[in-house]
Amino acid sequence: MYRHLNSQYVADTLGTLKKRIYERFPQSNLNNVCKELLEIAGESDACIRRIRRPRWLLRIGIALVVATIVAVITSAVVVVLKEVPLRFGHLAELLQGLDAGVNETILLSIALVFLFTLENRIRRGQTLRALHDLRSIAHVIDMHQLSKDPEAILSPTMATASSPHRTMTRFQLSRYLDYCAEMLSLTSKLAALHVQYGRDPVVMTAVSDIENLSAGLSQKIWQKITILDTELAKGKGAADPSQPTSEVLETSEAIGRDS
Repeated sequence: MYRHLNSQYVADTLGTLKKRIYERFPQSNLNNVCKELLEIAGESDACIRRIRRPRWLLRIGIALVVATIVAVITSAVVVVLKEVPLRFGHLAELLQGLDAGVNETILLSIALVFLFTLENRIRRGQTLRALHDLRSIAHVIDMHQLSKDPEAILSPTMATASSPHRTMTRFQLSRYLDYCAEMLSLTSKLAALHVQYGRDPVVMTAVSDIENLSAGLSQKIWQKITILDTELAKGKGAADPSQPTSEVLETSEAIGRDS
């Protein structure tokens, strides 16, 4: 029961995350990104079932082609066997016929391999297209956190004329970055859904790439959160420990509302 990811639970977690983002940042475009990711999560289960569904028409067509090839090979072998006694004395013609037969057998074997792997290659192409959407949305999430620099909170006087206009408090910035990290983690979970019932090495490599991408982007986000937490801890140490500062009280109240 707990050995496989459940796409519905992933979608429910994303739905809760979207509500949290909207309640905290109702005017932020991060809501739209999370909504897009939620739509992908809602479609993922149906998409995976559609990809894994047997393609009976394709299988019947392949079976007919294989049967035709086997019939042609069988008839050719029968003809050759009948001609061998008549042309046994003509060694050159016999060798030439065997060489042509070997070449035809190799070509037909390649055709059979192509047919037997056709369904898996179709599934692989559809899965890679779905994974491409997840890879793209991971970069979109990274773009939203890219300009959320802790230095804008810690050193607001260092801004230049071209610096982005930032209105977030330290707590709001920390929550925004945390939401981005959660979205990246859920993106990698959606990618993992595509390989938990399959063993295609190409798909597994693509999923691993998305997981590594999400982990790397999350690491950059948590570095920013660590900087904010470190500066907040320094601020606590500088104040009177028996009297919490107004910023700490505001943060505590906001955390209580968020939890």
